[in-house]
Amino acid sequence: MKHIKYILLSFLIFSTFSCKKEFLNLQPQGELTEAQLTTQDGVEGLLVGAYGLLNGNVNGTYGNYGAAPSQWLFGEVASDNAHKGSSVGDQPPMNAIEQHSPTSTNDNLSNLWDRCFEGIQRCNNTLKILANLQAGNGSAKFDDARTKEIQGEARLLRAHYYFFLVRVFKLVPYVTEATSGTFVPNDKDIYPNIVTDLQFAVANLSTTKPKNQKGRVDKYAAQAYLGKVFLYQKKYTEAYDLLNAVILAKADLTTMPYADNFDITKEDGPETIMSVQHSVGTDGTGGDNGNVGDILNFPYGNTPINCCGFFQPSIDLANSFKVDLAGLPLLDGSYRTNPYKSDFGLTGAAKDNYVVDKTLPLDPRIESTIGRRGVPYRDWGIMAGDTWIRDASNGGPFVAVKNTIEAAQVASGTAPGTTNVTGLNVNLIRLGDVYLMAAECAVEKGDLPRALTLVNAVRARAAKITPQSINGVPAAAYKVSQYVSFPNDTYARNAVRFERRLELAMEGHRFFDLVRWGIAKQTLESYFLFEGGYFDYLKGISIESRDEYFPLPQDQIDRSKGTLKQSPGY
Repeated sequence: MKHIKYILLSFLIFSTFSCKKEFLNLQPQGELTEAQLTTQDGVEGLLVGAYGLLNGNVNGTYGNYGAAPSQWLFGEVASDNAHKGSSVGDQPPMNAIEQHSPTSTNDNLSNLWDRCFEGIQRCNNTLKILANLQAGNGSAKFDDARTKEIQGEARLLRAHYYFFLVRVFKLVPYVTEATSGTFVPNDKDIYPNIVTDLQFAVANLSTTKPKNQKGRVDKYAAQAYLGKVFLYQKKYTEAYDLLNAVILAKADLTTMPYADNFDITKEDGPETIMSVQHSVGTDGTGGDNGNVGDILNFPYGNTPINCCGFFQPSIDLANSFKVDLAGLPLLDGSYRTNPYKSDFGLTGAAKDNYVVDKTLPLDPRIESTIGRRGVPYRDWGIMAGDTWIRDASNGGPFVAVKNTIEAAQVASGTAPGTTNVTGLNVNLIRLGDVYLMAAECAVEKGDLPRALTLVNAVRARAAKITPQSINGVPAAAYKVSQYVSFPNDTYARNAVRFERRLELAMEGHRFFDLVRWGIAKQTLESYFLFEGGYFDYLKGISIESRDEYFPLPQDQIDRSKGTLKQSPGY
């Protein structure tokens, strides 16, 4: 067994406990009743089901894009890092996410809402049935230690699902095992509830995981997640202590190869803090346990995995990997000066004869993030440009890398009958992220030397990346240098934020970072001005305060009969 098995029959997953009308109290056929589930095996099965929604998939492998754990759509396409890609007419509701013009009937919003609340319901069911069992209403009880562990796992998972929701919708009803089955208003800040769940998990989870169950959450995951939530609340001291505890407990980041985070053969390595476990091939689900949320996000054309040309890195992101002659990022925004010369917009002989500029000073992390014409792409061969792209005029000249796998791994790493559902895990939190969150806290607390140390550690690891080469010649003038000092808070803050973009690009963080930093409007409007020079559909987009969040699904408001209120401005 590679990870926790996420296979559960529907009778372990669905909410069988909410029907109270007497005429509905007939014995269900093909489902387990609440009484039948009130056993140790029943509770453990329900808990595994709560883990099962981490991949955002239920009832089939298609259509779950908005709920992808990678948060590629809301975290990256909504930011300055990525385009929806593909063709303009494929999945048009995603175009509205990119252009910050979604309506409350956008199916991607409903998708995220439904999948996260399904996960929350599974957590609540686990906690409810566990309480019944421990109250003597079933077979043998758990001992106190396992009881606390199950509660800690379920509450951490519940906190995760709520965190995904509150970042996107802001106004979210908080439903627990005590309130399930009723409509709860969304008129309160639920961050305190998320914090309470995570604090319980920190207090009650162990630092070790059961053998052969690497997907289980543990104390480190709880500490890192709680630290992240405190960071979103700008509680820097509380976040700093938790994040530092994780850093001190782990090995040196600089010893962990950057590319291992995106290698299906090196999953759950020392950098992984919390990840979504994906499996294909031998689990009997036909791909439902795979990385379904990224099913569209592979290059197009005659490539080893060739569906469907979505999720293309922006031209702005490609330029952000440029460095100065000293090997430092261009924090002043000058990375847009003399933009990266791709083959975009070229025709005829100029297009045919395009050659990548090997003299361009670049951060080597670009090659693990962006597939660019003329440069080797994993073991697929040289990235060929437009023949790998669905519609370059719509999505640009680049393709994503981090969500793909090696061509040699397709047979073992993709689901039977398809090559675009892979077993590649998704890191929700990894150690590089923790270092940079801690660095951010250090800046806000005035500890610039500590922030410098943490950022330089991330950069020292990047400097160890093996240069990509073309016929034995480096594909760029790769250079990653250390900051000598952070002279003031403003410089340090900009350096940390820019490093987060470089280190975590295309991993689902960017838009949410811009919002919590309070710079979404200025950053995105500047981006649309630049990127709109290449794509007409991005010209003239302005960002209003409401655009930091997305509208609640209209069908949920309708079902609540007025209990749920729409986000202001929508």
